[in-house]
Amino acid sequence: MLTLEMMPPLMFGGLVVFLLIGFPVAFSLAAVGLFFGFMSIELGFFTSAYLGNLPFRVFGIMSNELLLAIPFFTLMGAILERCGLAEDLLEGTGQLFGKVPGGLAYAVILVGAVLGAITGTVAASVIAMGMISLPIMIRYGYDMRIATGVIAASGTITQVIPPSLVLIILGDQLGKSVGDMYAGAIGPSILQVGLFILFILLTSIFQPHKVPALPPEALGPRGWPLYWRVLKGMVPSVVLIFLVLGTIFLGLATPTEAGAMGAVGAVALAAINRRLTWSLVKQAMDNTMRITCMVVFILVGSTVFSLVFQGVDGSLWIEHLLSHLPGGQTGFLVFVNIFIFFLAFFLDFFEIAFIVVPLLAPVAAKLDINLVWFGVLLCVNMQTSFMHPPFGFALFYLRGIAPKTVRSSDIYWGAVPWVGLQLILVAIVIFWPESVTYWLEAGTGVDPDSVRIEVPLPDLPAEDAPVIFK
Repeated sequence: MLTLEMMPPLMFGGLVVFLLIGFPVAFSLAAVGLFFGFMSIELGFFTSAYLGNLPFRVFGIMSNELLLAIPFFTLMGAILERCGLAEDLLEGTGQLFGKVPGGLAYAVILVGAVLGAITGTVAASVIAMGMISLPIMIRYGYDMRIATGVIAASGTITQVIPPSLVLIILGDQLGKSVGDMYAGAIGPSILQVGLFILFILLTSIFQPHKVPALPPEALGPRGWPLYWRVLKGMVPSVVLIFLVLGTIFLGLATPTEAGAMGAVGAVALAAINRRLTWSLVKQAMDNTMRITCMVVFILVGSTVFSLVFQGVDGSLWIEHLLSHLPGGQTGFLVFVNIFIFFLAFFLDFFEIAFIVVPLLAPVAAKLDINLVWFGVLLCVNMQTSFMHPPFGFALFYLRGIAPKTVRSSDIYWGAVPWVGLQLILVAIVIFWPESVTYWLEAGTGVDPDSVRIEVPLPDLPAEDAPVIFK
């Protein structure tokens, strides 16, 4: 006979089976949730009225204005991917740094960071940089693993650098403001770029033949034409970054409003570059529709699963399981990060954010862990999901646009040291929390939960007392 204590592990195991079989995540979540929901009603674990909360939760998803930022940022990234901004940035910056060993790699890292701050999507960064810089790296003798690795890794910086879609979703799932998530991610973003540059610097010192400097004939004209070309690509990017992120940090706009302004700015940049066509707009809108629909369906499926999971005391099961790990906070963080790292071999970041994070957040809060810091830490960890097989999407994107002469084994092996650098950043964030919390506002020092406002009622004669219900 099934008992209430057996339901949470059975639900979790059933979900794993569905995912291993290969069913779509959104429908797997909903199917498992409804199956165990009806079973729980029959077994008397909760009543049918409990599932009546489901329409209200789905309506809450559809009316959540924060999630409206996702299509805006996705549309912005899709337009910028095709408007020529990446080409101008990469070509100019590549010529600027090309005369030093590893110069092209430095350019890819820096442009990847800038593109991450204005597109918010990994695909846009990896595809744009791969199509432009990879043929040049191949032509001038870059080690194939270094070349493919730096392109894929620099694209995944987008995961951490605001206005990352991951940070929006994590903020929603953790119940924290997106502005705080963006502010907390500034430090890790800088550290990640610094680690990547340090790796190329060490490679250029100890193995310079793997990252050669460009020959003079490949550098093009120097002087003011070159600097003007770099500024022409950089200034619009800085303006768009301020339009999107500056307005959020200054409190002038919500993430949704900033995303809308970013989308308008992307359209303006495409028009300035004379690439704003109906075909471009149609492709961008189609890509936006696909990603947004995927997110909404996964979110609806996850709310079905989480409602039933909570109804059978699944949150208490998870809390008991994780809050008693040896080592307290440190033990919990080590376990969670190892778990997320290996889970990312099979699930992408959307699925991890919607399935796993809601289960981990209550335990982290009970252990007195700053949820903004915890969310940024998970975001840093989840960027590895784009870099390691079998479902490293950054590697898939790169494989799709790389010449046939580039072997798939070079792409996969080339990703290994960069995954290691990302894990080093995970360790840095764990043991140096100030890398995240330093950028957060100090606040008033008052706990809102401790504030009590009591309004005294006036003494009215009985006959003059207001009648609320009659």
